[in-house]
Amino acid sequence: MNYEAMAQDALRGVAKAALKRAAAPEGLPGSHHFYITFKTDAAGVSGPQDLLGKYPDEMTIVLQHQYWDLAPGETFFSVTLQFGGQPKRLSIPYGAITRFYDPSVQFLLQFEPPPPAPPEARAEAPAPKEAPVAPKPTEATVVSLDQFRKK
Repeated sequence: MNYEAMAQDALRGVAKAALKRAAAPEGLPGSHHFYITFKTDAAGVSGPQDLLGKYPDEMTIVLQHQYWDLAPGETFFSVTLQFGGQPKRLSIPYGAITRFYDPSVQFLLQFEPPPPAPPEARAEAPAPKEAPVAPKPTEATVVSLDQFRKK
């Protein structure tokens, strides 16, 4: 039956529901924000190769003050974040997430890492055509896994 895999999928549904709440017009209540760690080499992860290349194994993003176009789908979510002052779009399958953390309430989910995808399976996301017109009041930061563990 593989109950462990079913439990992991169910808990990833909690992360998906939280992202759907964040993408709703009213956004997140209070001081909620998310640290999302994911395997950059997992199947289906896409984004600019110059960015993903800096984090060949794992990357943590923070959705708080500067993110745009958050689009949680059924199997993955996409979001535009600023890196070095440039908007960059990432698409992340829920199965690539290894850690979902909301520090405002000390809520943490950890998942088994997925197997890496073959290099040819990783795709570069198209660059946004223009900067977002009306930014949502949220912030994106990339931290190394070591920095995240020290917090």
